[in-house]
Amino acid sequence: MTPDISDETRARDSRPSHHRLRSLTAGFRSWWERRHGHAPPTSDTDARPPLSEGQQAGPSETGVRAGTGAGTGSTLMWRLRTTVRDAPGSLAVLCTALAEHGIDILSLQTHPLTEGTVDEFLLRAPEELSATEIGRAVSAAGGTGTWMERGDAHDLVDAPTRILGLATRTALDAAELPLALRELLGRCTIRSLPATAPGSCREQESAPLEGVLEETVMRLRAPEGGVIVVERPYLPFTPTEFARARALVELDARLGPRIPRDRDVLTLPEGNDIMVGRADAGDLRAAKEMHERCSPRTLGMRYHGPVGDADRYLRHLLSPRFGRTLAARTTSGRLVGLGHLLWDGDETEIALLVEDDWQRRGIGGELLRRLVDMAAESGCENVYVVTQSSNTGMVAAMRGLGLPIDYQIEEGTLVITARLDEVRVVGAAEGRRRG
Repeated sequence: MTPDISDETRARDSRPSHHRLRSLTAGFRSWWERRHGHAPPTSDTDARPPLSEGQQAGPSETGVRAGTGAGTGSTLMWRLRTTVRDAPGSLAVLCTALAEHGIDILSLQTHPLTEGTVDEFLLRAPEELSATEIGRAVSAAGGTGTWMERGDAHDLVDAPTRILGLATRTALDAAELPLALRELLGRCTIRSLPATAPGSCREQESAPLEGVLEETVMRLRAPEGGVIVVERPYLPFTPTEFARARALVELDARLGPRIPRDRDVLTLPEGNDIMVGRADAGDLRAAKEMHERCSPRTLGMRYHGPVGDADRYLRHLLSPRFGRTLAARTTSGRLVGLGHLLWDGDETEIALLVEDDWQRRGIGGELLRRLVDMAAESGCENVYVVTQSSNTGMVAAMRGLGLPIDYQIEEGTLVITARLDEVRVVGAAEGRRRG
């Protein structure tokens, strides 16, 4: 799954991570040291590099076809950011230059800075006009620090409407905050670091209440303490973007812990009913009690060794900052299964634990399918599980998904990866039928 690891990747992987808590065997520790840190998933569009001034667009960087212009053939959509002098007429000169090349300005946002003004455009340009030619026209009109990347239909939504939508998502579900920030700011890396490292009392970095903006890095005070670090090396953040991100985090803090409390009823083959729904830190006590009922073998399969401080460890796993958790409960409310969807860049992890007396009844498979659907809806390209080769139940459950599967064994640790392309295709088709 990670056959070629660069020095840059190793540097990233030195960041704190929830998986390190489970590194109780030498084999798993060796594998995890090459993994990524916490981050919400990226989309196919975001995964490709942006185009800068003077850079020729390649075959995969030629924009998104936007239909046919009036008498000019097909057009492409581009997002463009450039800085112009803060002087009367500067923006008019730039707009005139774009018009002379047959480029239509679909939307424009301005961000005044101490020196100059950053202008963000959504453009519709003739298909034959390359990124290099557009960059030259912008430069000739006085634009500096120009950056370009492909646009798509989602960019046509005006900024206030889009931000209100992200605020609504965040208000309904605390787990949406990292994803909302990701959608607000574009392709970037988001890491959530708790105030103290899970499994220890060691304090970690923090941020002032008002946050910190350092060009390509934001540090925002997390609602529960700790810090949310947002990095976008290819493009500095503007004060406006910083203010919007800080407003989303403040909204999350004011609303407090929250997750959707809807629960579905699952009837097991023997006739028992199980309720499946979201869980968070409020379920810590019930989760710890389930751990105490599990056998050492079951816990060893899940954590690759004995669990030390289960209280602090579970508090971390149940936090919506690092992903989403599903719980299976009996009709009396007893928690008998947990499934975690944990952000790990493009390769989101799934982890399952089912109490011994409730294993082999379909609970694990049901949790797995629901978590895979969540991952696909969030834009994940794949999911993986880390287990032992002797865990035949997990292997069978992953195979039962009917998705392309990859297996990798390293020093006794089995990593099973499932690609989610087919899940997204099915979901899109169902969405079209419902529409």
